[in-house]
Amino acid sequence: MIQNKIVVRYQDGRVSKGYTNNFMPNKDVFHLVPLDAPANSKPLDVYVNVLKAVFFVKDFTGDSQYQEKKAFDTAKPVVGKKIKVVFKDREEIIGTTQGYQPGRPGFFIFPVDPQSNLDRVFVFTAATREVSFI
Repeated sequence: MIQNKIVVRYQDGRVSKGYTNNFMPNKDVFHLVPLDAPANSKPLDVYVNVLKAVFFVKDFTGDSQYQEKKAFDTAKPVVGKKIKVVFKDREEIIGTTQGYQPGRPGFFIFPVDPQSNLDRVFVFTAATREVSFI
């Protein structure tokens, strides 16, 4: 089974890192095996109603010195709609989406910067301050 590397950000500021193989956007709970968990540990239940976002990452360390690009490359075609998300904690993500609808509980966004450590992000609409197409 595919193990996704994820960073889970809670609306209260907590952060958990680990692996999941059963995150589904339409489910109320999924399982997380924490990064520092001993082998064969029981996964934790993660309830989505308290989450800000699930960040699907390329690696867990990233590069704290890297400055992500916030503008689209005009020479490259864009797949999906350009979108800007501002969370309630004022964090911003710019990227593309193919599934944002205001009444839904969440949606995926793909970062504008292909060199980002983020592969994709599932944003929980309840944790957003503003979502706009750009």
